[in-house]
Amino acid sequence: MSFGIGLVVFSFMVLGIYRFLLPPVGRTNILVLGAVGEGYAGGDLTDTIIFLSVDNQTGKILMLSLPRDIWIAPLRTKLNSVYHYEGMEKTKEVVGEIVGQPINYGILIDSNLFTKIIDALGKVEVVVECSFDDYKYPIAGKENDECEGDPEYKCRYEHIHFEAGKQLMDGAAALKYVRSRYAEGEEGTDFARSQRQQRLLLAVKNKIFSPHFFLDPRQSFRLFKIITSNIQTDIPKEKYIDFLKTALRFRPKNLKTEVLNENYLIQPPPSKEKYDNQWVLVPRTENWEEIQGYVASLIGKF
Repeated sequence: MSFGIGLVVFSFMVLGIYRFLLPPVGRTNILVLGAVGEGYAGGDLTDTIIFLSVDNQTGKILMLSLPRDIWIAPLRTKLNSVYHYEGMEKTKEVVGEIVGQPINYGILIDSNLFTKIIDALGKVEVVVECSFDDYKYPIAGKENDECEGDPEYKCRYEHIHFEAGKQLMDGAAALKYVRSRYAEGEEGTDFARSQRQQRLLLAVKNKIFSPHFFLDPRQSFRLFKIITSNIQTDIPKEKYIDFLKTALRFRPKNLKTEVLNENYLIQPPPSKEKYDNQWVLVPRTENWEEIQGYVASLIGKF
């Protein structure tokens, strides 16, 4: 009799463990926004905009970067300003329309959290594709400095330089690498900036899944605490277990990275009537249908 009861209890335990590890069904789409945050000019402009689509059963992830300068005609503003004017819900709606996919949740990461994550990882190794110089990288707190009458306001900026090849970056260096907007040559484009952001995220992924870090519970717990204490998101806490289940199925090879680039976007001449005299990016087909088809094909193939 006692053996039978024990067998029943054991069966329920096995079933409970199985149900705990069973991932949620379907797909979860997340919008990840990166803003420089307080202490900087334009602190809530989201210059990093990434659409994440996660297959809950397999843990496969599509990561698509969207350029900040995409013109949102109904709002008469660029994509990176939507959060500033309208908040997270509207930004999710706008990006969802561009990619043709519903967006379930949003995450906002500011520069403070960004640098803390990189430093908690003990630097990351980033493959810098091309050497570049940026002589107008903004210095925090000097946005309104008169520079003793200097008409070029040079004291507001610093010169940053990155060499091509593998580079170990701490939080401060990584932030400059992904934020640089005025690099000379091709690295000064919005597309190149999106690609740098993806290379940095790949470096973070590689570091997290390295044996040295992944098997160190103290480091893992410290990183988890930093993220959960500082992140801004609308993901309900009761969903964290579902995300953990999916994360347990993730393998580094199951991450696909893409950038929405000049194959689908063009830069029209500035127009006061259409774009308020701003340099913007618009879909080459004058609507989002081609881009929506592209995203659907990426999800379907992966």
